[in-house]
Formats: sequence, C-alpha cells, structure tokens
Amino acid sequence: MRLGVLDIGSNTVHLLVVDAHRGARPIPAYSHKEEMRLAEHLGQDNRLSERGVDRLAAFVGEAMQIAEDKGVEDFMAFATSAVREAANGEEVLAGINERCGLNIQVLSGRDEARLTFLAVRRWFGWSSGRLLAFDIGGGSLEIASGFDEEPDVAASLPLGAGRLTRDRFHSDPPSPEEVRNLRRYVRAEIARKVGDIVRYGERHRAVATSKTFRQLARIAGAPPSSDGPYVSRSLSRESVAEWAAKLTTMGAAERAALPGVSEGRAAQLAAGAVVADAAMDLFEVDRLEVCPWALREGVILRRLDMLPGRLEEIVS
Repeated sequence: MRLGVLDIGSNTVHLLVVDAHRGARPIPAYSHKEEMRLAEHLGQDNRLSERGVDRLAAFVGEAMQIAEDKGVEDFMAFATSAVREAANGEEVLAGINERCGLNIQVLSGRDEARLTFLAVRRWFGWSSGRLLAFDIGGGSLEIASGFDEEPDVAASLPLGAGRLTRDRFHSDPPSPEEVRNLRRYVRAEIARKVGDIVRYGERHRAVATSKTFRQLARIAGAPPSSDGPYVSRSLSRESVAEWAAKLTTMGAAERAALPGVSEGRAAQLAAGAVVADAAMDLFEVDRLEVCPWALREGVILRRLDMLPGRLEEIVS
C-alpha cells in the first residue's frame, strides 16, 4: 500500500509518501516539505495570521496533488501544537478541510508523545527494555517512557524550540539575562515532570528524536545524514552542555555555518539546546541514542496496525 502522510508541524509542513505493508518497515518513496514555521505566524491574539493560513492552504492543496500524482491510496493528515493552540485553529482547519475534502486530525500533546514512542519502540525493538524518549519540536517537548508499545507515561510540555525562541529571545544572539531566564524557566517546567516519569522504573535506554537532537548530535561529531539511517548516532550529556553554552553566545548566521545546521532552524537551535541540556541533566541521562523515526512514522505504523486481516493470513 502506498500511504501519504501530511504532518502540519510548528516548524515544518511535510508530506511523506511511503510504501508500507503490515509487518514491514515503511519505505520512503517521496518527500515534500516546507519550513513554514507556523508558530511564528501566531499574533499577540494567538491567532494564525492570514498570510500563514494562506500559505498553509496552498501547501495542503499542492500536497494533495502530489499525493495523487504519486499514486497514494490512503492519505492521512494531522496537525500539532501550532494549530492546536491557535485561537482560530479549528476555524482554519475547517476551511481547509472543506476546500480540499480532507479530515485533518489535531493531535493532543499526549498523542504526539505516544505515537513518537511507538516509532521509537519499533525501531529499537523489545530487547531495549524500558525506553525513555525525548522529542523537541517547534512548539512542545514530548517525553514518554515504558516497556511496551504504549508508554506507561507520556507528557507534553510547552518547551518547543520555536516557541521559546519567539517568546524568550529578543536579540541575536540572546543576551546573558535572556539565556539565564530561559534556562531557569525550562528547568522548572521539566523538573515538575521528572517524578511522574521516573517512578515507573529505571530506564534501560534513553532515546531522542527530532531535528534539534539530530543537529546537536551532528555538530558534536555524529555521522552526517548522508551516511543513512542505520548508522549509530548518539549524544553525550557533556557535549550537549558544552554546545548549549556555545550556541547561546552565537548569532543565527554563525550557527547556520555549523555542520548539519540548516539556515531555517539556526535561529531556534540555541533554545533547543537549552531544553536538551536541561532534559538530560534533570533525568540524569549520560548519553542519548538518536532515532531516525519519530511522529510521522508512528502515525504510519499505527495506521498499518489498523488494517483488516483474515485469519488465514495471520496463520499462514
């Protein structure tokens, strides 16, 4: 089956077309994305701007045409924190749904964490034991932990790299006072959740997904993405602390010159590094393994799990 998944994220709007069958790994067939940074289109009234809505509607229409051209049989679309938290988010999606004949689902923060955890579990397998997974998005930080495909606990915090950059940094590079205030705020927010998560038991493996963690791993010396998804990539607490301190003293242009850092994400990487540093420190994680699968793959895997099957297919 050829599936199309449209992910309307706080940073990027991404159409991923995959060839997928139940029991097999989804194989990417085509990718089309735009760094729309919807979170930056939220005004002081917390409404998505007209320009942001127009850009989103145009991309959705384009994505549907591409999906048709690529022979997609099943098309799914979902939105995360930027649309979820916008005062006019439901209105915006209702208009796009009517115009394009879609049913775009808005995921809760907990569902984001749960579906990302499913992808991580499938990637690393049962032998990994209890997993602790982190994902830093544009609007939120997701944390989940568990032994099974459904985590024991899943949490979403308003600590996305894009959100924090917009709300907390007002100069480039940020002032020392802005950095101190952000660090204090982030650590207080995460600390409130540590007890709720670690009480379920000791983790056996700590894992990170998302562009922020991949970029931090790359500038800390991990292999480039061109080496493929099966190359081991990890990130030490020492490296994250070192780069969190460095990145907050650099301007966006300097960060964009670092290996693996895209120009579109450079502005928010410093805030993302502050979150990553705090999460690893407060959860006492010495090393994170970087997982190439995340929310989109979790949505695909859950969709495949829901496909009907006949008994003769199961036992044959």
